[in-house]
Amino acid sequence: MRISNPYIMKLGGLAITATTRQWMSTLKYQAVFYDAAVDPASPRFTGPAIFLFWHEYIPFLFYLRGHCHIAMLLSQHQDAEWLSHAAGHMGFGTIRGSTRRGGMAALRELIRTGQTMNLTITPDGPRGPRRQLAAGCIYASSRLGIPLVPIGLGYDRPWRVRSAWDQFAVPRPYSRARAVVGPKVQIPAGVSRAGVEHYRQRIEQMLNRLTTLAEQWAESGAAMRGQQPAWRQGAGRPLRSLRAARSGGAAAGCARDGCVTALSGRSEDDGAWQLAACERCR
Repeated sequence: MRISNPYIMKLGGLAITATTRQWMSTLKYQAVFYDAAVDPASPRFTGPAIFLFWHEYIPFLFYLRGHCHIAMLLSQHQDAEWLSHAAGHMGFGTIRGSTRRGGMAALRELIRTGQTMNLTITPDGPRGPRRQLAAGCIYASSRLGIPLVPIGLGYDRPWRVRSAWDQFAVPRPYSRARAVVGPKVQIPAGVSRAGVEHYRQRIEQMLNRLTTLAEQWAESGAAMRGQQPAWRQGAGRPLRSLRAARSGGAAAGCARDGCVTALSGRSEDDGAWQLAACERCR
């Protein structure tokens, strides 16, 4: 049975907000940044930017980065109405639409909103395929002249909703949550169709690599050079920086299972942003 009563929808949004805050507040958050100036909660933030992460990890940044002048793209499906109300309570603006189906209207709204706010897109949403990037974010970056920032997220052995198209990740209470924030990628203005596909594949590959690394890091519990606590940005707090990375600059990395010591800091022009074995594993 579908519910369309607006009052029930608003109450549902409040319930989602309360549950998310309570559940996600138990997690232990750490992050590494290719460039800490991409954090919208930092006084050093050099935005605006379009933040990308996979749909299955929506609660992660939903909890940590509200009240950071970010608008979130949500589908027009009725089920997303609950999430739209919750997003408002959590400190996000919302844009309704899809970059896959009927995407031109959503793209125009993204471009309009992106002139005054940061944007966040789950580029495999709202219906998948899982971890396959839709091209809408490429067009938006090109038209707006603002960079994409891919973010890999992971929990320690989360429960998975196997019946969901994205195998939605539900973190275990009091477990580890990890973020690996990649470099800015600027899409050229007036990019051709062939160029759109080139960048689409490049960003998809980068986002999958960062996500895999974040998941390995969360599961292993190992320390990563340059890691820092990721604090929640709450309403009414001044935007502040996360603690500066001890090593400075980009972290260095390892792609092997069981060795999640760091991330290789290669140029943002390198679309693959390869993961490399650390000295201990060579």
